[in-house]
Amino acid sequence: MATTYFSKRNLQFLLYDVFKADELTKYDYFSAHDRETFNLVLDSATYIADTLMHPYLKEVDKNQPELKDGKVRVHPQIKEYLKAMGEAGLIGAGFSFEHGGQQLPEMISSCVGFIIMAANNGMMYTGLTSGSAHLITSFGSPELIEAYVPNLLSGTWQGTMALTEPQAGSSLSDVITTATPLSVDDSKAGHAGAYKIKGQKVFISAGDHDATENIIHLMLARIDGAPKGTKGISLFVVPKYRKDEQGNFVDNDVTSTGVYHKMGQKGVPAMHLTMGSNDDTIGYLVGQPNQGLSYMFQMMNEARIGVGMTATAIATAAYHAALQYAKERPQSRRLNEKNHLDAPQTAIINHPDVRRMLLFQKAVTEGSLSLLLEAARLYDLHEVTEGEEKENTFLLLDLLMPVAKSYPSEMGVQSVSQSLQTFGGYGYTEDFPVEQLYRDIRITPIYEGTTGIQAQDLLGRKMTMKGGKAPQLLFAEISKTISTASTYDDLKPYADSLTTELKRTQEVLTSLLPYAQQGNIERYLSDATLFLEFFGIVVVAWQWLKQAIVAKQALLTQNPEGDELAFYEGKIHTMKYFFHYEVPKTLGLAVRLKDPEVLTIVTEKELAL
Repeated sequence: MATTYFSKRNLQFLLYDVFKADELTKYDYFSAHDRETFNLVLDSATYIADTLMHPYLKEVDKNQPELKDGKVRVHPQIKEYLKAMGEAGLIGAGFSFEHGGQQLPEMISSCVGFIIMAANNGMMYTGLTSGSAHLITSFGSPELIEAYVPNLLSGTWQGTMALTEPQAGSSLSDVITTATPLSVDDSKAGHAGAYKIKGQKVFISAGDHDATENIIHLMLARIDGAPKGTKGISLFVVPKYRKDEQGNFVDNDVTSTGVYHKMGQKGVPAMHLTMGSNDDTIGYLVGQPNQGLSYMFQMMNEARIGVGMTATAIATAAYHAALQYAKERPQSRRLNEKNHLDAPQTAIINHPDVRRMLLFQKAVTEGSLSLLLEAARLYDLHEVTEGEEKENTFLLLDLLMPVAKSYPSEMGVQSVSQSLQTFGGYGYTEDFPVEQLYRDIRITPIYEGTTGIQAQDLLGRKMTMKGGKAPQLLFAEISKTISTASTYDDLKPYADSLTTELKRTQEVLTSLLPYAQQGNIERYLSDATLFLEFFGIVVVAWQWLKQAIVAKQALLTQNPEGDELAFYEGKIHTMKYFFHYEVPKTLGLAVRLKDPEVLTIVTEKELAL
């Protein structure tokens, strides 16, 4: 198995040199921290990843959860990991001191998730728990916060997001799980805001298992008589075990109907749950009735960044495995030495096509990580700024959200495919980890809103909200990067290239927007996924130019040597690779997007024939 699964040096470069995470400590909310405390947290996550997670990568995959006699059993190492994460305070690292957290920036919490998932993404339990607890602290009553949050953040209890239903899929307006109010004096209510819940949920990650004492579902349901559609959805806390009148925990009639056996990420059970089979499932309302979907979007958006980070982490682990293999595996001779059969074989990293595959992986993974830390930085600034700055950071974050989820996921799948290709036939076997990582990453373009849903969100809502203010803000930020890069002779051609891409983006939007203005939404969004791909390339090109500027400045001012010199030169070289190999793809996408003839609007009969 590969000994390295992420680059600590690259993480430090992005955190402190590119995004200057330690500057956040000038804000009162983060003032208890400095770079030293940030690094202590990251070191703690790395220790857990190295000792409790990475050594069990294959074992957790091969011993997947099983539902037997009504109980879901998972690999015993998962309990150890959850305990360690809770004791280290890493589940609640980003929570306020008031709620038992460490009040750390999202940038640091995101890096913790990156390290953990790169080590063993089959243990993706804690992100769900953190997101569930954050929903309760954001919108729940003091009573709910006191009853649930401490045990969630300690890792004693598991949190989930329970949205999807068999008949609804991603269409949450079709949720039919019901909630019937109980009177305050009903003996089963427990406290005000109690409802009887009935319905089914599917694909609920970590929806039941024996590594924690309780499972706490943040569940969408429809109160009796609520309006149809998304305006009638409410949010509930639905525990697996609830307290009775005497304070004892009793079964809450949440039945594990089945566990899905998946292509990858086999360490995490995906559950089919049934509530109210015995008319005895109690849920507790979070916030106001009929506001559940707006509340849940907080967790969904956090999860979308989390999915992007998970994809980046998996692809990063695969890249480092491929890089190590390419350095160690001898095969054939250099192309210029093919006739020298007496010469020793060379390591495959010396073959141009292998180097191309490795550069592609490096460009995708390090570009994706930069994009996600950009999103995390905006999240942090939105939390601590006020007025216009607060609004602008939210708009930028909202605009980047579909890209932050989809680019790492879609391109991560391609990156891991190239990792497997680097291994050749060995990559397709269980002797190396990439076949598992290839299976594991494939779900990420589907999780938390498929790529098509993200694309419709980007083009259908984000590009036009507030009169197009969000893309205007983004183009202004990109233009600042272009201006700085233009001051360096060897970066100016790439600054000019990105300027061209911004113009091309505006041309594409100018071509598409009239369809929306005419009300022809199906035509406007018919190629939305291609627009998302196009836009993602431009955004990640911006991230690579940002990294190249910092690397160039380091080369000019620090006189680095050895590994440090190679690191900075590698950053600039990978930036050039991205611009020469990936950015040209926008040409073909732009031609397609501006083409007035659309062939995806066809009849079912035409497809069948």
